[in-house]
Amino acid sequence: MNQQALSAFIWSVADLLRGDYRQSEYGKVILPFTVLRRLDSVLASTKDAVISEFAEKTKVGINPEPFLLRKAGQTFYNTSPLDMKKLVGDQDNIAQNLYAYIQAFAPSVRDIFERFQFQTQIDRLAKAGLLYQVTERFARIDLHPNEVSNMQMGLIFEELIRRFAELSNETAGEHFTPREVIRLMVHLLFVEDEDILNRPGIVRSIYDPTAGTGGMLSVADEYLEGRPNTRLIMHGQELNDESYAICKADMLIKGQDVGNIAAGNTLSDDGHPHKKFDYMLSNPPFGVEWKKVEKEVRQEHEQRGFEGRFGPGLPRVSDGSLLFLMHLISKMRPAIDGGSRFGIVLNGSPLFTGGAGSGESEIRRYVLENDLVEAIIALPTDMFYNTGISTYVWILSNRKPAHRRGKVQLIDASGFWQKMRKSLGSKRKEMSERHIDDVTQLFGSFSEAQIAIVLDPSGKELDRVIISKGEATPAAPEGGRVKLAPLSRIFGNREFAYSAITVERPLYDESGKPVVIERGKQKGKPQPDTTKRETENIPLVDDINDYFRREVLSHAPDAWIDHDKTKIGYEVLFNRYFHVFEPPRPLGEIDADLKHVTGRILAMIGELSA
Repeated sequence: MNQQALSAFIWSVADLLRGDYRQSEYGKVILPFTVLRRLDSVLASTKDAVISEFAEKTKVGINPEPFLLRKAGQTFYNTSPLDMKKLVGDQDNIAQNLYAYIQAFAPSVRDIFERFQFQTQIDRLAKAGLLYQVTERFARIDLHPNEVSNMQMGLIFEELIRRFAELSNETAGEHFTPREVIRLMVHLLFVEDEDILNRPGIVRSIYDPTAGTGGMLSVADEYLEGRPNTRLIMHGQELNDESYAICKADMLIKGQDVGNIAAGNTLSDDGHPHKKFDYMLSNPPFGVEWKKVEKEVRQEHEQRGFEGRFGPGLPRVSDGSLLFLMHLISKMRPAIDGGSRFGIVLNGSPLFTGGAGSGESEIRRYVLENDLVEAIIALPTDMFYNTGISTYVWILSNRKPAHRRGKVQLIDASGFWQKMRKSLGSKRKEMSERHIDDVTQLFGSFSEAQIAIVLDPSGKELDRVIISKGEATPAAPEGGRVKLAPLSRIFGNREFAYSAITVERPLYDESGKPVVIERGKQKGKPQPDTTKRETENIPLVDDINDYFRREVLSHAPDAWIDHDKTKIGYEVLFNRYFHVFEPPRPLGEIDADLKHVTGRILAMIGELSA
C-alpha cells in the first residue's frame, strides 16, 4: 500500500467518528491509534520471545528490562500477551484490555500516549460505542517497517497533521517543514563534509530545537544511510504535545535514545542545557511573538549576557526567529573540538529589520563580525503550507574552510521551482531534485554565477542555464534574447555593515543668525534645529568624511555630523544585490501599441453604432 492509499485508509476512520466527534477533534483519535498500530507492527515478530523472557526473569526476581530490549531488538518493548488483532477478539472487554495493553509498554512509550491523552479518548470512544470499530479498523492494516518505511511513515503523519490542522483552522506549518526544503538544508549541511562522513565508524550528533514530528532529523538520517558504520545521534525539543509524541515514536523505531527528545518551550526551558552538537537544523515559526516567555528570555539576557544564549541582543517581541538563531549558536561545539554547522529557515524580516543599535542589528553584527555566516539562500515563495511569504535558509558555521573565511555567499534560488499538481494549503510550488542539486553545487563550489534565461521572440521562456564565472553565455535563438541575472554572489562580511550618522543643521533666529548654545559642554556651538535633523546610512567600507562632503555638504553647507550619535549597523538587503534593472521600452514602441489599441477600440465602437 503506497503512502497516498494508506493516508486515505487511515483518514476513512473519520467516517466512523463523524457525529460523535467534531472535525477538529479527529486527530485526537486517529494520530495515537496510528502510532499504536505502528509500534504494534514493529514488535509483532518478537512478541512471543519477549513474553517468555519477561515471565522467566520476573520469576527469578531479576530486572527484566535489559533482557526484554535485547529480545525485542528495539529500544522499547511490550510485556502484554495482547496485540491489536487479539484486542478485537474480545469485543466486550476491549476498553480495559486496550488500557492494559498500553500500560504494558516500556515507560518511554507510555509517555507518548500520555502526551496524546489517549486514556481520555479510550473512555470517550467506549461511551460512544465506537472503540471496537476504530480498533478493528486499525488492526486491519500492516504498518511494519518492511511494508511502510520510516520515511513513508513520517510523510503519512505529516499528511494527517496537515489535514487535521486545516479542519481546526490551526497553523499546519508550525508542525512540519516541506520535505524538499529539508532535503536542501541537509544537502547544504553535509556537502562540505562528504570525505569525513564516508570514513567508517564516524559518529556525529544532530539537533533540532523545533523538532515537530521529527522530519528534519529523519531526512538527515536518510541522507547518511548506506555509509559504512556512520551513525547519527539525534536530539530535539518540541513544544506541541502531539508532535512531540509522534517524533518520540519515530525515534523509538529508529533505535534512537528517546531521552534525547525533550518536551517544552526551547526558549524558556532549554531541554539540553549543557550539550553541544556537530550539526543542527531548525524551522522556527515565522513572525511569532515571544511575549509568553519574555520574562525568562530577558532575565537570561540581562543576568548571563554572553555566558547565556542571548548575549548579542534581543529582537522585538513580535518576532522571535532570531532568538532561535542565537539558541543554535550557543549549541555550537567549540571550533577547537571540531566545530559545528547549522541551517535555519527564516523569513525576510531578520535580514534587515531594525536600525543600527537595535536588537536585530546587533544580532546580525555578532554573527557577521564573528564570521559565522557561510551562506544565505533565498527560496521560492509559496513553498510552505501556512504562508506564501519569501523565506531564506541561513547556513552558519564556526569551522569555515579557509576559502570561505571573512566572506558570505548569497544565492538567489527564488526561481528554482516547479508548479505542484495540487496545492496544499498555501504551498503551490516545490523544488525538484535537480533544483536541490543545483543549489547544493553552487554552495559547494563557492563561486559566483549567473542565470541565463533564454527567451523566444514572443518573450516565452525556453530554457534556464547556470553560468559559472568565466563560462560563455548561451546563444540567443533567432529573434529572441538571453536575459542574465545574478544567481550566486560573494561578499566580504564588512560589506553588510554601515555607519548610521546623525546630520544636524543650525537653528536660526528671526534675524537669520545661528542660535548659539550658551551652557554645558556644547557652549559656543550652534544649536541644532531638530526639525531638520536627518540620519544617513553610510557603508562602512566608505570614508564617512568623503561621503559627507560629497552627498551632504554639496546640498547643505551649514550641516555637520553629531559623532556622539553615530552607530554601527548591519543589514542584508538581499533584493538589492540581485535586482536587475530593465529599461522601459522605447517611447516609439509604446506609442505604436497605444495607437493600435485605440484603433481597435474605435473600430469596435463603430461596429456597435452601426
